Order: sequence, then C-alpha cells, then structure tokens
Amino acid sequence: MKRVVITGLGTINSIGHNVEDSFKAVVAGECGIDTITLFDIEQFPVKIAGEVKNFDPTTVMDKKEVKKADRFIQLGIKAAKEAMMDCGLAGEDGKVSAADANRFGVISASGIGGLSTIEKNSVVCNTRGPRRISPFFIPSSLVNMLSGFISIEHGLKGPSLSHVTACAASTHALNDAVKTISLNGADRILVVGAESAICGAGMGGFAAMKALSTRNDDPKTASRPFDIDRDGFVMGEGSGALVVETLDSALARDAKIYCEIIGFGESADANHITAPVMDGPLRAMQAAVAMASANLGEDVKIDYINSHGTSTPVGDVNEAQAIVELFNGVENCPPVTSTKGQIGHCLGAAGAIEAIFAIKALNEGIIPPTINIKNQDPECPLDCVPDTARKVELTTVMSNNFGFGGTNGSVIFKKYEA
Repeated sequence: MKRVVITGLGTINSIGHNVEDSFKAVVAGECGIDTITLFDIEQFPVKIAGEVKNFDPTTVMDKKEVKKADRFIQLGIKAAKEAMMDCGLAGEDGKVSAADANRFGVISASGIGGLSTIEKNSVVCNTRGPRRISPFFIPSSLVNMLSGFISIEHGLKGPSLSHVTACAASTHALNDAVKTISLNGADRILVVGAESAICGAGMGGFAAMKALSTRNDDPKTASRPFDIDRDGFVMGEGSGALVVETLDSALARDAKIYCEIIGFGESADANHITAPVMDGPLRAMQAAVAMASANLGEDVKIDYINSHGTSTPVGDVNEAQAIVELFNGVENCPPVTSTKGQIGHCLGAAGAIEAIFAIKALNEGIIPPTINIKNQDPECPLDCVPDTARKVELTTVMSNNFGFGGTNGSVIFKKYEA
C-alpha cells in the first residue's frame, strides 16, 4: 500500500471550536452535554444533547451562503477551514494552488444530512402548501452538498464523494481516502464528517427507538459508556476534518506529519438493521490489524483504542467482547476509552472527530478518559481509563465506529517514522 499520512486537522463540537481547545477539554474530562436550546423541547421525552454552543456561521461563510446551507454543512465548513489552514496548502483566499487543485479531492460523510431543513420544509409543505417550500431546500440538505460547498470554498478539483453509512460514515470516508490515494486517484483528500440532527425529527425519531438516554435531570452524567447503569446514547453534533496525503507529497513540501495510516478494516454484521452482533466489529478490527501487520512486515501492537462506545446497553458489551476476542483475552487488551461521554454521539461525524482525538493522543502521549464510569459493567472488562486522563507513550492507536444496518469500520494510526 502506498504510504499515506495525515497532515491537517480541524474540528468543532460541543466542547471546543478547534482541535487544540477540544483536545484540552476532552483530556480534562469536560462534558458538553446539557439541556437542548436549538428547538422547543417541551413535548419531547429526551431533552438533552451535546450542542455546539455560540457558533456563528457567518464567521466562516458569506451571509447569503448561510441561508443555502443546513447547519451540518456550516459546521463542516468550519472544521474544513481549520484543517486546510493547518495543512499549509490553502492560500490567503482559502484556495489551493492551480498546480495542486486537480489532484486534491474531498470526501464528506454524514449519517443523515440536513434533517432539520427537511423537517422545516415538510412542515411548510403540509401547512402552507408546496409553493412555499424554500428553493434552497434540496441543495441545503443533500449529504453530498457538504463536499460541494467545500470543494468550491477551497478550489479542490479532484474526486468529490460522500459516505452515508450511518455512524460509521466518517471512518469509511477516511478509509476511502486511503484507497483512492493508494490507487493513484489523487495525491491529497480532505475528509470531512459533519452532523447536526438535534431537531424535532432527529430527537423524536431516536427517542421512539428508545436509543437515547432519558437522564434529563443530570445531563453531564447521562452518557455512561461501559458503565452498568448506562441507558442509551446522548445525541451530539459537530464536525471533524482531516487532510490525507501521500507520504511523498508531504515530505516534498516539508509538511507537518501527524501520523501514518497503516491499516483499516470494514465489515457487515449481516444480521439485523439495529441490533449489533460481535462478529461484525471483530472482523473489521481483524482486517485492520491484518493490513497493518502486512504493511509493517511484523505483527502490529495496538497501544490504545478510541472505541465506538456509545453508552447503549447492547452496543458497549458487543464491542468490548469483540475487543477481548481480538486480543485473545482481557489481560492482553490495550486501554480502551470512549469520548462520547463528553461530546455525545455525533452520528456520521463521530468517526472524524474521534479519529482526531486518537491522533492527538498519539502525538501528545496522553489518553483521554472515559467519564461517568462509577460502576463498570462486568461484561465490559476493559481498562477504560475512568475519569482521569493517562500519560503514556503511544506508537499505534485504533479508532472504531459502527453504524445501523450492521456496517462497521476500524482504522489504525501509527506515529510517523521515516
């Protein structure tokens, strides 16, 4: 496999509006989950979420363009701008050079896309008639419009693609970037996962499935990955962006290299649309480990896993048992944490945001904690680094994300070595 590295990062989420603030907050165990303010929650059984606070989209977009873009696109553009500036390839106008443009692509990811825009225009159609629907309804809500907006903003003329594989979408997008670059389809790809489903349809829909925590009176402890008292996930929103490029191109321009992607794996449960089984995640992780070992020429050693860890009763046990199986016993497992206790579950953006946390952990030698573990589930017998971050030298880390439909993705990052 052609060697592929990460050279740019960007994020916005409920605990930070950029990478440095977000990682500092996640290491400190801060929690961004609180009572919902984005819409009237009076009639809803679930009233808490990990909202992005104090976000003004006009700081990253023209005021007229804001009206044409759903909130998930606005958040994605914010994270993408940070990653593009971080990688050093964007000029003062935000665009890449003409020499770089044709071989620089974008792959976006979202689990649902512009759900609040769809909800709003459906109401308009039913109450005021179809002639009152906004002309921006469709282009504002399509998932691939995230790639469209970003390619225009930065002048990226390579592949423009989108993944809509539920909560594994960002991880799959990242893996797809590696495939595309490895097959010489591009030199660089900006991967952006974005989600904003904190609206009536989103909260009502997931609540109807009984997938959400109902701890409305205690938002900060509502998301409890791997704790025996967990009662469901907490909805989050945000975006993560990563610039992926060949090692050769990164070295040629003396770029800052965060890490190398040495393996990834994807699989299907082929069992049930919403109830996971251990076999699917296990095979995704096994495939990632096998690829990484083949690329290294020796067995890869995983030092830390940023888990999917949603805080759902079935999902956490399923993933924990798959990890124990992967490492042939609890005693061989590396530390495993979930950052969803702090930012909630950002659905299709989760993979990108959590990959950034894993990469920062790798670079700074500190594992973010899993907060809200007061009574760890004995069926999740992992070293979950409860409540307090842990300083430790890391060389190789894994990030997992799984989605409805039984779709799974894992990716392995290694500290760069020449």
